[in-house]
Amino acid sequence: MRSRGAFAGIFVALAFAAVLLGACGVLLESALRAHAPVERFGAAAAVVTGPGSVTERLGRFADAPEEQSRPLTERAPVPVAATARLRAVPGVRDVVADVSFPALLSSGGPVTGHGWESAALRPYLLSAGRAPQAPDEVVLSRSPGVAPGAVVRIQVDGPPRPYRVSGLVAGGPAAAFFSTATAAALDGRPGLADALAVLGDPDEEALRKAVPGLSVSTGAARGDAEDPAVAAARPDIVELSASFGGLAVMTALVVVGGLIVLSVRERAREFALLRAVGATPGQVRARLVRETLRIGAPAALAGGALSLGAGAALHAAMVHKGVLPDGFGLSLGPLPALAAVAVTLLAATATAFLASLRLSRIRPVEALGEAAAENPRLPRWRVVTGGAFLVLGLNALGFSAGATGPAASASIGGLVISLIIATAFLGPLVARAGNRVLGRAARAVSPVAGRMAQHAAGTAALRAGSLITPVALAVAFAGVQLFAQSTVVQAARTQAEDGNRADRIVVAAGPGLPRGVAEAVRRVPGVTAATPVKRTTAVMAVRELGEKNLRSLNGAGVGADAAVTLDPGVSSGRLGDLHGDAVALSRDVAGGLRVGSTTALWLGDGTRIRARVVAVYDRGLGFGDVLLPRDVVAAHSSSPLDDRVLVRGRADLGAVTAAYAGTRVLTPAGFQEGLSHEVRLQGFVSRLVVAAITGFVLIGLVTTLALATAARRREFALLRLVGATRRQVLRMLRLEAAIVLGTGIATGTLIAAVTLTAFAARVTGLPLPSVPPLACAVILLGVAGSGAAAILLPARAVLRRRTPSLALLKSPTHRKALP
Repeated sequence: MRSRGAFAGIFVALAFAAVLLGACGVLLESALRAHAPVERFGAAAAVVTGPGSVTERLGRFADAPEEQSRPLTERAPVPVAATARLRAVPGVRDVVADVSFPALLSSGGPVTGHGWESAALRPYLLSAGRAPQAPDEVVLSRSPGVAPGAVVRIQVDGPPRPYRVSGLVAGGPAAAFFSTATAAALDGRPGLADALAVLGDPDEEALRKAVPGLSVSTGAARGDAEDPAVAAARPDIVELSASFGGLAVMTALVVVGGLIVLSVRERAREFALLRAVGATPGQVRARLVRETLRIGAPAALAGGALSLGAGAALHAAMVHKGVLPDGFGLSLGPLPALAAVAVTLLAATATAFLASLRLSRIRPVEALGEAAAENPRLPRWRVVTGGAFLVLGLNALGFSAGATGPAASASIGGLVISLIIATAFLGPLVARAGNRVLGRAARAVSPVAGRMAQHAAGTAALRAGSLITPVALAVAFAGVQLFAQSTVVQAARTQAEDGNRADRIVVAAGPGLPRGVAEAVRRVPGVTAATPVKRTTAVMAVRELGEKNLRSLNGAGVGADAAVTLDPGVSSGRLGDLHGDAVALSRDVAGGLRVGSTTALWLGDGTRIRARVVAVYDRGLGFGDVLLPRDVVAAHSSSPLDDRVLVRGRADLGAVTAAYAGTRVLTPAGFQEGLSHEVRLQGFVSRLVVAAITGFVLIGLVTTLALATAARRREFALLRLVGATRRQVLRMLRLEAAIVLGTGIATGTLIAAVTLTAFAARVTGLPLPSVPPLACAVILLGVAGSGAAAILLPARAVLRRRTPSLALLKSPTHRKALP
């Protein structure tokens, strides 16, 4: 490709596409290989735990059920009695029943409590003192101001109690080691342990046979047995990276494809001459594909190499913001970069080949005529293909209106891409429609220059259609992705505020609130209700559009007086009946379930129950999709501690906060501010990737507009030769830019409005998305400003040159564009 501008533009677009694809691939590979770091189980050959996931066969397609699985967020307990079978396996030296529970020092420092026998698993070595023997003795991790013989106060599941420090250990995560009997009593689950750590050199298969139904982890997988947070986050990160990777591929096809198609169209005269001197269609196509490869290969390789650094930066940003759990490691392998190179080259060559088909098929004599004047008729195949994608977009709109939760969020990306591809194929028709409306306005502003602008835009509809597509894509993609997130955040905050009936909220600065906090608050004069709330995740088969899918649902366990302190918007049933095996569901996941029906539900540790539906409520974004009795949730959780206590009554709670370490009292407004920050963090990755893809779209937009403008130098020169001044030509271009950019922005805004309205109607119940005016203005002004600069700056550079002679204009490539 001889034009330096075209070369540079396509090179940058392809390199950026490879960077995006490779970065998403790095995140995907990291999620597939992620394991929590092995800290406390470093000396164990294997770790036996309960099942780490829930698996169910569901009929997703007619009568062909498929196996679906979801990870558990809590550690499933294992019976201590299984240690006898494990010790019988050849090669096993010892088996340690490990219990872990959160604790809080009176100084505010969080630690994890264990029995002293668990110290051998890392191993933790005594640096001072001796092992705990009495019930009131403890071994602590070394910290300033703590020495053997000192008395410290430790809070587990009650008020802080005094313990004498019998020894200190150095290194490793902060821990508190009690005697075996004391640790079992503090853990509160007699006969159960969090994990059975096997010491020695046993055969892994023999261990599995000894404990059927339990999970045996070795190597790096031991970290998941120690901390299930990484394994629980893995499926969501895989889905997220794959989703954004697919969006990046589709966006790259639209942006890079449009740029290559425009470049090929601007070289139509060159290809016409080749056909006229005897070049075959195959030779023309081969030349174009070779030229594309010469540009695409170095661009893809450069982008693939840079994508590893971009993926590492994305991972670091997610870790820094707390989006990824601690220990979610980074995997940097060659596969993401190689995949990005391959996909980028395939997309570039396929687009170049398709773009050359029409020019290479016409007869040599017709080729020169095709190059001299643009064919005003749109090929039938483009109309049919564009119509097909328009139908796909409308179907996606219908799916979005009927989907719930994550399915509704995932469907909007496909809706936007389908409508944008339809715009790309039907772009000339959209350009002509926009020219009829905005062209009249241009003529009203300036009769002469406006008429020239309208005529130029109307006679080059194919070119205008190619320019409209990236403009519409930038506006629609950025608007939908950003404002869908703001709609969810605003809806969650509004639902939580509207459903709050508490006057005060007691929260924990440490791992959680002991069970006694809620009871202590109830005894305070002036308090009419105190509801403990414990967050959890339940797994349930949810019916969506006639199909059942296994989903992990955020929810909470609440106390018996929940109806007094919170209002989730119950539409049927009673929240007061939430006790025993009862459950309350949001309308988004209830599906065909009604009050009185039963459903299978898996609690946080994987325990399967048949729950009776006692209420269906509307405020699922503010309160979660599942509400369960607090005691049921605590009995199947790794920790019995509560997350907060909702208090009705304006009483002085100073005595309670003084009695329990790490507790503080917040107003509803202060608590909601923390919740809003948490919800915004959940959308951090979306905003980050959206910013990258939108930046890529803007690069493609600027490159496309600049290339199209620079290719019109013959037209500008001819206008100057027939008497138009430089100022008149620039004014014409400004009005033409307003027509083209205005049409593209209007198209993108329409796509975003349709998509966001459907999304908001499904998520919030009202077709009113939350659109921050400042963010909307930034998107529109950014697209319009960058587009106008990409048109006017190259035009100014071209018009500064000396007016060429008529000898250079013997072939009137743009004669028909003259008014």
